[in-house]
Amino acid sequence: MPPSERKTTSTPAASGGVQSLERAFDLLERMADAGGEVGLSELSSSSGLPLPTIHRLMRTLVACGYVRQQPNRRYALGPRLIRLGESASRLLGTWARPYLARLVEETGETANMALLDGDEVVYVAQVPSRHSMRMFTEVGRRVLPHSTGVGKALMAHMPDVEVRALLARTGMPAATDRTLTTPEGFLGALEITRDRGFALDDNEQEIGVRCIAVPIPDSPTAAAISVSGPAGRVTDPATEKIVPLLQDVARELSVALASNGSPTG
Repeated sequence: MPPSERKTTSTPAASGGVQSLERAFDLLERMADAGGEVGLSELSSSSGLPLPTIHRLMRTLVACGYVRQQPNRRYALGPRLIRLGESASRLLGTWARPYLARLVEETGETANMALLDGDEVVYVAQVPSRHSMRMFTEVGRRVLPHSTGVGKALMAHMPDVEVRALLARTGMPAATDRTLTTPEGFLGALEITRDRGFALDDNEQEIGVRCIAVPIPDSPTAAAISVSGPAGRVTDPATEKIVPLLQDVARELSVALASNGSPTG
């Protein structure tokens, strides 16, 4: 949830909820929104909670290893969250597989799911095509977003200043002679992605491979799904048929993830 949409935590807990637990998780999310490191006064300002309450919650989170206090007295997300995040990513990929399998059944091409993790795209699920010549990306593989369809889908609605900052950190190395290697070129591709409702990697990550991707709306973490295959099969006419299927599956996945239960496919 974007920081601008996050409510303050000074209201009573939802019926049946534990207020201190809700507040602790909200503070962790606010820390993530702020880049992973914040001061107590920043948390108090954004959450509406008094400093003594925040200090007590942060002390507990530090003791549990979910937050650590830096030498400069600011607080940072702690290493124990890594294990939770990795497990959640694997589970998310497991949930997505029935939806990806339907994409493979209807398009004949490989289907993937990817997340934006820091400055990189990480693939968390894949169902391969049955064709002998197919696109294959190892689950767990990390790539830079500027040369991928899922990267464009994941970043299409990020503010330009954030996109430029990410590209400055990662650089824009060329994977092929079709890779976009300037911030202006990539920002232009993101504008096209927003206008037409899907992203396209046209021989930019690997020569001979095209990838079509869409974001999962309202996902709790930035996520996208894609269909990829040889350029000779994933043609413009094929793309016109694939895009609506991708968008339908993305909406269904969004509803399943919002239900707080395992998607059934």
